Amino acid sequence: MNNNLSRRSFLAASAVGAGGIMLSQVKAFGAKLAPTKPCVVCWSEGTAPKKVYPKDINTSIAVGLRKALPDWEVIEADIDQPGQGLPDDLLKRCDVLIWWGHKKHGKVDNKLADKIVKRVKDEGMGFISLHSAHFAKPNIKLMSVEKTDPALLKKVRPGNRVAAWGGYRGDSLTLAIKVLDKKHPIAKGIKDFTVEHHERYSDPYAVPKPEAVVFSGDAKLKNGKIDTSQQGFCWTIGKGKMFYFQPGHETNPIFDDKNVQKIMSNAVLWAAPKKK
Repeated sequence: MNNNLSRRSFLAASAVGAGGIMLSQVKAFGAKLAPTKPCVVCWSEGTAPKKVYPKDINTSIAVGLRKALPDWEVIEADIDQPGQGLPDDLLKRCDVLIWWGHKKHGKVDNKLADKIVKRVKDEGMGFISLHSAHFAKPNIKLMSVEKTDPALLKKVRPGNRVAAWGGYRGDSLTLAIKVLDKKHPIAKGIKDFTVEHHERYSDPYAVPKPEAVVFSGDAKLKNGKIDTSQQGFCWTIGKGKMFYFQPGHETNPIFDDKNVQKIMSNAVLWAAPKKK
């Protein structure tokens, strides 16, 4: 009897032990195999006026994305955080990077810019560049990947630079954004709309030929005239997709506008790499 009990106890203990090992293995492998949320990082440099963007531009963009993309992980990052907001582990799992910059382009580490370009070109990360981020290091490097028409470079300021515009003027009041490519995914659900607009960039834009120009815009000037320019550009660069959206001066709260938030969420979905 005692022998039987001992044998039963041994078998029970063995079963429990084996089950525990299997459970720990399932948990371990499950943690690795469980699907993770796609990740979008909203980056800005913290220079927007507090009265317009109390928690900066990246937060306004993130708020809109969290509403539109509940299945996504939305992270806010800025230049003052460790790794300038993009440490290697975060950059590695980032599916789409949204970048707004203005006064601190020169403070962005060159190695970080190179890492971003590599993530886009070689690994398929999406990149969305906003307004004055056209002069951000990652943006310029990505635009320099392809050949830019020399004729365009002769027409732009300052200094005939890649990713420069033909003019920069703070003489506008509003911008009427028009959908040019209604079939493009970034234009989904978007109709023509108007936003407050204090600073305009005038054509031409010295960049490689885009595969699509999704939006144009009519800037209404203080003198009553209209300046029409391109507003939304798309490229495929290596394995990655890139979208540049021209509006977004820091004195205008357009990233709180529902139409712009819709464009941002559409752009994230469009730029995101396809999961295998």
